[in-house]
Amino acid sequence: MTALLTEQQISDALGELPEWHREGEAITRSAKLPSFPDAITAVDRIAEIAERADHHPDIDIRWRTLTFTCATHSEGGLTEKDTRLATEIDKVLASFG
Repeated sequence: MTALLTEQQISDALGELPEWHREGEAITRSAKLPSFPDAITAVDRIAEIAERADHHPDIDIRWRTLTFTCATHSEGGLTEKDTRLATEIDKVLASFG
């Protein structure tokens, strides 16, 4: 089991993840990439990271705009798994400029 984050921990984490915002018991962010192929490449990279971590975001692909939502469904809310994955997603997206 992974412990749910407290409200303070969530607030602190979002302070370190400025592109993310809370939606209920999840965090989410959208990003527009330069092209559709870039968006798919980013999703592929993030999928590899998520698979290694055994923690997978919900991903919505709309042409070159990607929306990621992270929550630990098995725990019913947000855990460190989500904030760690969000940090990794940010790193991948930053590599596209």
